[in-house]
Amino acid sequence: MTTAEHLDTIDRLLTRDFPEVLGRSEVGTSGPGYHLAELGASRWQGDEDAADRMAGEEQVSAEFEALSLGLEERWGAADRFSLRSLRLRAEGEEAPQPWREMGDTSEELCLWRAGDRWVVLFEARWGADHSPRLMAAVTVIDPP
Repeated sequence: MTTAEHLDTIDRLLTRDFPEVLGRSEVGTSGPGYHLAELGASRWQGDEDAADRMAGEEQVSAEFEALSLGLEERWGAADRFSLRSLRLRAEGEEAPQPWREMGDTSEELCLWRAGDRWVVLFEARWGADHSPRLMAAVTVIDPP
C-alpha cells in the first residue's frame, strides 16, 4: 500500500464508531474505545535468507518513516513513547487495550493527538521469528 492509502485508512478509523465488543474489521481489530489496523508487513515464509528478511524489514521501516512524515504534516511532531515502562508496569497490573497489545509487540511508538482521539503508529512483532508489521491505532483511551 502507499502512504496515501495508509493515511486514508487512518482517516476512516478516526471517523468510525468504536464497537461495544472486540471483533475483527477489514483492516484489523476493533474493541471498546479503539481500532487497530495492520497497514503493511514483511511476509516471511521461513525459507528466506538473511538478505531477504533484512530487505523486508527495511521496507516496513521506510513505510513507517513515510507515514510518520505524513502524520506530522497534519498534527505536528510525534511524541515518541517508549513501551519499556509499560512492560514493567504490566507485570504488576493490567494495562488497558489497545496499549497492552502495543506493549506486547513493540518497543516504541509515535503518538499524535487528533481532536478527542489518539493516533498511534508502531512496528509490531509477535515474537523473534515473525516478520514486522506496520500498525496504526486510533483510540480514545489515554496512554498509561
